Amino acid sequence: MNVLSLLAMASPQGGESGSSNPIFTFIPIILIFLVFWFMIIRPQKKQQEQRKSMIEALKRGDHIITNGGLYATVKDVKSDHVVATISEGVKVQISKSAIGGVHAGEE
Repeated sequence: MNVLSLLAMASPQGGESGSSNPIFTFIPIILIFLVFWFMIIRPQKKQQEQRKSMIEALKRGDHIITNGGLYATVKDVKSDHVVATISEGVKVQISKSAIGGVHAGEE
């Protein structure tokens, strides 16, 4: 048997091919969107909000770690970067977007 004869046998008889409710065709799409929302989009937005509040709460004396793994102590907070020390007498400017987190304790 070829593919066309299998398709002909599988098609509904009597012309009832288009009588299903169109709402039922959108239910799987809606369910997929809900799964993406609760498993990917919502947690990512929550993480972004936490990161933003952490960056905004930076103050002098905080111990930070950069995305590159550099430990530093904040000396001054500017609008788009921080001035930090990584060793005695060594000051660096670090972009706020490069700050990975705030950690407790001394280096």
